[in-house]
Amino acid sequence: MSQKSYRIAVLPGDGTGPEVVAEGIKVLDAASRKFGFKLDFTHFDFGGERYLKTGEVLPDSAASDLKKFDAIFLGAIGHPDVKPGILEKGILLRLRFELDQYINLRPVKLYPGVETPLRDKGPADIDYIVVRENTGGIYTGTGGVTMKGTPHEVAVQSNVYNRFQVERCIRYAFEVTRKRNRRKTLALCGKTNVLTYVFDLWERVFHEVGRKDYPDIQREYYHVDATCMWMVKNPEWFDVIVTDNMFGDIITDLGAMTQGGMGIAAGGNLNPEGVSMFEPIGGSAPKYTGKNVINPLAAICSGMMMLDHLGETAAAEAIERSVMDVTAHKLKSLSAGKMGYSTTEVGDLVAKGV
Repeated sequence: MSQKSYRIAVLPGDGTGPEVVAEGIKVLDAASRKFGFKLDFTHFDFGGERYLKTGEVLPDSAASDLKKFDAIFLGAIGHPDVKPGILEKGILLRLRFELDQYINLRPVKLYPGVETPLRDKGPADIDYIVVRENTGGIYTGTGGVTMKGTPHEVAVQSNVYNRFQVERCIRYAFEVTRKRNRRKTLALCGKTNVLTYVFDLWERVFHEVGRKDYPDIQREYYHVDATCMWMVKNPEWFDVIVTDNMFGDIITDLGAMTQGGMGIAAGGNLNPEGVSMFEPIGGSAPKYTGKNVINPLAAICSGMMMLDHLGETAAAEAIERSVMDVTAHKLKSLSAGKMGYSTTEVGDLVAKGV
């Protein structure tokens, strides 16, 4: 029987991205050796340095080239010498749209030994998933500006969704809830009392799909402002949350802080029928570049998510157990320079425990 093999496109990106990606690959290699599959990595230089040298943000062939891979492993995008928005929109958003990565999957899980700013909350209380619609809504840039620079300037950016986009996201969220098999509760996060057109569509689809095809899943609805309050006060209420692009962007950063910060938060940009991209949630942290002090756990956890998405669930679970052992018994802090270990040493600890 031949060994199963996966082709992985690696985008180390900017700042500390290459450092955390290296540790992620170290752990992925350890898992692949133990669990009997092969990972074939191909690196791409998309990011700030390439843009500064060539003036090109992303080659036109990028999406078609990346479609040939089983998954994409991303480090970080963002360069101090490049105006904010150029790389983020030109690489991250463009790839999400062109690869139709219509789901952003964000586990919010507090690991043992990790401090949370939420008083009296522990790992048993903070363990849920946010499913964010990732290619529609207000981030598509529908709108425009007239009379720019005058006192009468008008700026419009519209939150546009069609039923197809909404339904495929909601169906994916129901499937996640069923597979997770925890509280079997899916909550729609929206703003039906003010954004009455868009979230009327979301709410109708949510209940229609749930009643017809997922009667075993309990359905709940929360306004986005109430969601933010309860994520702080009662995070144990949540199992899976589904929401639109903008609200998902906001509440997942709040969730990341409750699970210990950007140094531990990982996410996936998923096309369930195509190629998906996995990344740490934190930025490129350029002030720590080359110092070997940045926390690589978010990148390691995004690699863990990638393996689970590829079907290598046992290997993913082994990585998570090792990360939990490291957070519980070894690290002093998740903050850069305060971990008690270097970036590479943390990678070594996790790889050894897989």
